[in-house]
Amino acid sequence: MPTPLMERSPTLLLIRGLGHSGTTILDLALGAHPRIVGLGEATRILQTPRPGEENRGPALLRGSHRHERRCTCGELAVDCPVWGPALTWLVAHEQQPLHQKMQQLLNLVTAGVERGQLPDVIVDSFQDDLELPHRMPPNVDVRVIHLVRDVRSWLHSRLRANRQRKRWLPDLRTLARWWYVNRKFDRVLRQCGRPVFHLGYEELALKPERSLQLICDWLGLDFHDQMLTPGMTTKSHILSGNRMRFDKDRVSEIRYDGSWLDSSDHVIRLAMLIPPVQRLNQRLVYSNRILTR
Repeated sequence: MPTPLMERSPTLLLIRGLGHSGTTILDLALGAHPRIVGLGEATRILQTPRPGEENRGPALLRGSHRHERRCTCGELAVDCPVWGPALTWLVAHEQQPLHQKMQQLLNLVTAGVERGQLPDVIVDSFQDDLELPHRMPPNVDVRVIHLVRDVRSWLHSRLRANRQRKRWLPDLRTLARWWYVNRKFDRVLRQCGRPVFHLGYEELALKPERSLQLICDWLGLDFHDQMLTPGMTTKSHILSGNRMRFDKDRVSEIRYDGSWLDSSDHVIRLAMLIPPVQRLNQRLVYSNRILTR
């Protein structure tokens, strides 16, 4: 267990994993803690847009969208105490490497909060990135939450969209993606040299209080009840992430969608009959044994 946080530069907490696994609601819940600030998919914004991405969110935020996109703090991006100066700085320093951009963002967050309210933890929940756990300077306390959703629940949430793309064998391709991405993240994060907390989405959604207590213990922080109602109390500054962040009803509390239990999709039943998939699912989703206590 890592040592509790002390009076020093904030910890950078990275939430990583396969998309559609609950990273946004976890970011919002953590951001409701008085000593934590969530930044949503900050890394996605910091990454230099590639050719062909001129009309996507991160590129547009460098221009006119700063005056149109609203942060979860309630301000337009240009007026947000974090993203306003961050986006201005980013435009002038686009060619800097990603880890240096993140370091500057951390500096701007600490400068943008009220005096005496310096956060202990700053959260980035861009689930696709595997560069920062390796590239951030060793003097920065970086920790990672690897968030994984039960393969059956995740398949149920993604099968319809993937079938509509009319690709070859969409069901098996979707199952293979869950296996490949989660296995890859597990392997890479084990090698990054940073503390990693494995959390199942089912653990978080079915036992949110216990799950968040474990995370707070790991971070050396006290648990606060307002984390259980993230939509009402979060202080996260999210400009990029799941659109549900603005749906007050969906983020008013952490709750589980168990509709997959009534599904008749054969691939959902097949998944747990494949031993390597079953073992990975058990190890990554239910490692804290929260649901059996």
